[in-house]
Parts: sequence; structure tokens; C-alpha cells
Amino acid sequence: MRIYTGKGVYGAIAIGKISIFSRQQIAITKLHIEDIDAEKARVQAAKEKSIAQLQEIYEKALKDVGEANAQIFEIHMMMLEDDDYNDSISDMIESKHVNAEYAVSVTAENFSEMFASMDDSYMQARAADVKDISNRIIRNLSMDAESENAMSDKMIVCADDLSPSETILLDKDKVYAFVTAYGSSNSHTAILARNMNIPAVIGVGEAFLNKIKNGITAIVDGYTGEIFVDPDNETLERLEKKQAEDIQKKKLLLDLKGKENITLDGTKINIYANIGGVDDVKSVLENDAGGIGLFRSEFLYLENSSYPTEEEQFNAYKKVLESMGNKKVIIRTLDIGADKQVDYFELDKEQNPALGYRAIRICLTRPEIFKTQLRALYRASAYGKLGIMFPMITSVSELIQIKEICDIVKTELSSDGIAYSEDVELGIMIETPAAAIISDRLAPMVDFFSVGTNDLTQYTLACDRQNSKIESFCDTHHEAILRLIEMSAQNAHKNGAWIGICGELAADTTLTETFLRMGIDELSVSPGFVLKVRDKVRSIDLSKKD
Repeated sequence: MRIYTGKGVYGAIAIGKISIFSRQQIAITKLHIEDIDAEKARVQAAKEKSIAQLQEIYEKALKDVGEANAQIFEIHMMMLEDDDYNDSISDMIESKHVNAEYAVSVTAENFSEMFASMDDSYMQARAADVKDISNRIIRNLSMDAESENAMSDKMIVCADDLSPSETILLDKDKVYAFVTAYGSSNSHTAILARNMNIPAVIGVGEAFLNKIKNGITAIVDGYTGEIFVDPDNETLERLEKKQAEDIQKKKLLLDLKGKENITLDGTKINIYANIGGVDDVKSVLENDAGGIGLFRSEFLYLENSSYPTEEEQFNAYKKVLESMGNKKVIIRTLDIGADKQVDYFELDKEQNPALGYRAIRICLTRPEIFKTQLRALYRASAYGKLGIMFPMITSVSELIQIKEICDIVKTELSSDGIAYSEDVELGIMIETPAAAIISDRLAPMVDFFSVGTNDLTQYTLACDRQNSKIESFCDTHHEAILRLIEMSAQNAHKNGAWIGICGELAADTTLTETFLRMGIDELSVSPGFVLKVRDKVRSIDLSKKD
């Protein structure tokens, strides 16, 4: 038996045979060509076929993992239409008289190196995307499609890495789990694995691939990140027992549907869900969430090629509010910037984008964008129970400006005779140490706080959340982070505001009791974690001292 360790990105146990994911390697040969127009036509045909394939993958992703996670395939389609990329291929064919495959391959390498050398982590991630779309074009030039991914039996898929398109094309009914030598827990592939409910371990290392063979039995523990290759009988029995217990626990969670989120001593807590698009509401309702604690409105901007209009935004917000009935829906205003870039915003390249021009800073310096969104939000408030949440707050002055703009928007709507609710709650995200430290001054100005633990961890520990090399330094349980959360909770309650957590830590059940003892009123998690957190809440007795 051999044991390998990586990063578990979806908690579950899988036992099965290994299937090494292989891509048919296409040898790229440099050829001299005479008919330039014919070669350029080949590229165009392959590109069109690639776009058609990506459209199919996008539609499959919509059904399997929701709108927010399908966005990467729209980005790939947009990259295929990029003028600089396409001009580079055409120029090489024209000036060097080389074949299409070679021109695409060289362009891919050049663009990939360019992106990888950038300081911006978002742009660095585009290096893999360029390779992915270029490989697709080359396969289509060689008349080779996705057939190499077909599997006849259910297997544990092992690969160096998997692109988003390769991940989404995996037949879930034939995949026990997947394991990759490379990758980070924030990669698109890891996010897709979580949303597809496939046990997955990433970053196991290159040595793993060199020492495994097709057909060998393996066990993947998505909780611990361990892979047991050719396990001995004792290990097999132990993990089979753990797997059976895990499956039984998940079945028992279904019995919690319709039950209250109440501790043994009678303390009630709200458990809401985080979503990234209108289509995700179905999952919220299926998992019996009490409301939506975070609607990421930036995906309305990411999916568009130009600024979404007031009417487009209004219709999206209205649909979510109507679908949720009388349940609370908290919509976060535009959070573009840092790792979420949109071309038509024409944002300048920054050395430290996470510390730069993003979120509320864009809204306050481009008030026309902000007002359009606020008008849509207030109009939609007439159709449900709305809360509006503002990200990346660091000062009282920002909040004063925000409330002034909200008042202007409401006055304009009243003058236009447009209905809106007077009971819209206003809140801010506590995701910077500054906001937590001055939470005593911010709390009297809002109805609620929501702690964004992902960014709060990043800014408190000076750890780039996109950098896989420093994940071991990014201690989400760090005492400093917990102190900032507790400070915010105390100041919220002193000033009549409630407080929730909408970051990844909200789903960490090892901290649930800690959060409840701090006075956290609401936990907002991915829809699939709602019942798990409810189960934990119902097992806690706050009347007992630590």
C-alpha cells in the first residue's frame, strides 16, 4: 500500500479502480505552406467548431453546476474571439508561411507565458485558459474531439490537472472521484468538483502519477486529502466503514428538512444560502435554506459584454425575491475588481489588485453605475423581503456616502411614482480589519453586518487567497480572525444590529459553536451545506460553559 496526500476539496469517501486520464497527444510539426488563405480558413473553421463545443459544454454546466460556475466557459468563448490572439495566429501564418497547428501552438505558448508572468493572480490564471482553448482548436484542426475522455466503467480519475471543460465533461455516473497532481483549492476545477458533489483531492504531486497504473484499487478520502493506492485489508475495512457512516449521515440530514435551526438550550439561528445567479434559487429551496444570505450580483456583470441595464438587473432581482416568497434575500452590490475582472469596465492593471480599485471603491467613484444598480434593487424590493449589502467597507465616510446615494435613489423613484419597500435592510460586509476595528462606529449606521471570512483572512494574515503556494500559512482559525469576528459581533449587538457570516468559515462545523457563543445570528453557506450546519446547530447546548 502506498499513501499520498493532497488537498481535499470535496468531503466524501470513494473506493474504486484507477483510470489515468489521458489526452491524445498531437505532435505539432512545423510545415511550410503556400496557400495562406486556405490555412487561415482552416483556423476559422476549427475556431467556429470550438465555440460550438464550448456552447454545448456551457449549457451542460448550467444544468450540472449552475450559472455562476458555468461562466468560465463563456470566458473561453470570449477569449476565442480576442483580436490580439487571433491576429497573432493570422500574422504568423502570413509572415512565416507556417501551418495552422504550429501557428496556434506558438501563439498559445507566447500568450500563456505573458499571462503567467503578470503580478495579477487573476491574469495568471488566464494562462491555463489560453492553453485550454488553443488545445481545443488544435484538436479540431486534427479532427480530434473529446472522445479520449470516454470511460466504460465507473472509475477514480487521476490526471496531472483537469481543465474546467474536461471536468464538466466527465460523466458523473462513471466517476467515483478525481485526483490531480497539480491545482489549487481556489481553481475553477476545484470549485466545479464541489458543485458537482464529486470527491476530489488536488495537488498530490507529480510522483503520484509516475507510480500508479490503470486498474489498481484506490481509496480517496476527500476529508483528509489522502489517497490509498492498493490498500491493505485493514485500511480497506476502515475506510469502507467510514464511507458507510458518511453515506448514512448524509441520508439522516434529509430528515432535518422542515426542522428549526435551534440549539438544545432554545437559541435560534438563521441558516441561509449563498448563490451566484438566479438559477441557483432552486438549490436554495431544495436544501431548505431559511433565506439567501449572499446573492453575488457581480455575476450579472460578468456574464454580460456591456453594463447590464436597470431593467435587466431589476428583472433578475425581482425573480429571486418572488421565488423566495417571504424569505429574506440579501443582495451584495457590485464586487468587481481583484480576481473578478470585466473588460468593459476598462480597469487599469494594478500591482496589488486585491488592495486596489474594487467593489465599493468603484461604486463610489462611478456613481452612475452604482445608482443604476440601486434603482433596480429598490424597485425589486416591492416584490419580497430585501436586504442590500455593501462590500469592502473600510470607513465611516464611505458609509455616509452610500446612504446619501440610497436616499437620492429613493427620492427619484418616489418622484417617478415607482413603488419600493420602505423596509429594506442595509448592511455591510466585515471583510477588512479596518471595518472590524471600527465596527462600534459602523454598527449604529446599519441594520446588519455580514462577515466575509475569505477576504478577512486574506487581509488579516497578508495571505493572497489565490496563491496556492501559501495555503499552509493561511490559517482560517487564526486567533486574530476570531477576535475580529467576536469584536464585530459585540459591537453589532450593542447598537441593535444583527450579524451573520457569509464566508467559507460559515460552513466549518468545527467553529459553529464558537460562532454561536460569540453571538453570531446567521450563517450563510453553499446550499449543499445548509442541512449539515443545521444538524450541528441542533446538537449544541449554549447553556453549558466551555
